[in-house]
Amino acid sequence: MIKPLLQDDAFLADVESARHHSEQLHLWWLGQSGFLLQWEGRHVLLDPYLSESLTRKYEATDKPHVRMTERVIAPVLLHFVDVITSSHNHTDHLDPETLLPLLGSSPKIRLLVPEANRGFVADRLKVEMELPRGLEAGRSKKIAGFTFHGIPAAHNLRERDEWGHDKCLGYVVECGPWKVYHSGDSLLFPDMEELLRPFNVDVTLLPINGDQPERQVAGNFDGPEAARLAHGIGAQVVIPCHYEMFEFNTASPDAFVNECRRLGQSYHLLRNGERWSSLNWKPRAVSAQS
Repeated sequence: MIKPLLQDDAFLADVESARHHSEQLHLWWLGQSGFLLQWEGRHVLLDPYLSESLTRKYEATDKPHVRMTERVIAPVLLHFVDVITSSHNHTDHLDPETLLPLLGSSPKIRLLVPEANRGFVADRLKVEMELPRGLEAGRSKKIAGFTFHGIPAAHNLRERDEWGHDKCLGYVVECGPWKVYHSGDSLLFPDMEELLRPFNVDVTLLPINGDQPERQVAGNFDGPEAARLAHGIGAQVVIPCHYEMFEFNTASPDAFVNECRRLGQSYHLLRNGERWSSLNWKPRAVSAQS
C-alpha cells in the first residue's frame, strides 16, 4: 500500500508550521478529491474521505473498493477546520464516517453542500436540516472569511432537482487574493471554460481518473482533459486528484503530465499528505495589476 508523505502527527506538525507563513496560501492533498486549504490561519476542507467505509461496504461485491493509499489522518484530529465542503452525494465526497467525527470535534465547523442536496445530507448524517448550508450554481456565500462560488458540474450529466438546483457542484474558493477551483467530480460540458474564465483562477484541483463505463461508476475528466481545462481557463497551476485511492478506479498521471508539458501549463503532482504553498507565486489579480 502507498504510504502518504506525511501522516498523523507529522502531518499536523506541517499544518502548524505553515501557520507561521500566513501570508501564503497552503494546501495539502488528503487523497481522492480531498484537500485541506489554509489561508491566514483559517482552514477549508474540500470533499474529505478519511475512513474505510467504502472498502467495507463493497468488500463482498463485484465492485470491491480496494484501497491503494493509507489514510493521511483521523478526521477527529482536524478539529481546527472552519468549513467543510461536499461537492455531491457520493460517499467518497460525503462520508458520514469522516464528517460526523469532524462535526463533533468542534461546534464552529460549518458544512457547505449543494442546495439540492441539503435534505439528503441532513438525513445521511442524522443532523438538523439547518446544519448543512446550501449553495446554488451561479451564487456565492461568505463563510469564516472565505467566499465560495458555486460552479455546476456534470457527473456524468448536469443533474438538477425539481427546482432546477444542481446536484453536483464545484467551488471556486476565494482565500484573500487567491482563487482555488475544486471541480468535484465532473466531465466537461458546453461553456465550462467560458463560465470559469472570469474567475481568474490561480490554483485548480481536477480529477484525472477518466470515464470508463466498465467500472460501473460515474466518471470524470481524464488527464489530458484536465490539463486542457486548466489551460483553457488560464489557471496558474493545476494539481490532479481522484487517483491512487481505489484499485478499480484510478489512472496514471503520466498522460496528464505529458499534456501539461505540451500546452506549457504549469502543474504540480502531490503525494497524499504533501503540501503545496504559494511561495514564488502571485495571485492573478495582483499579477495583473503589477
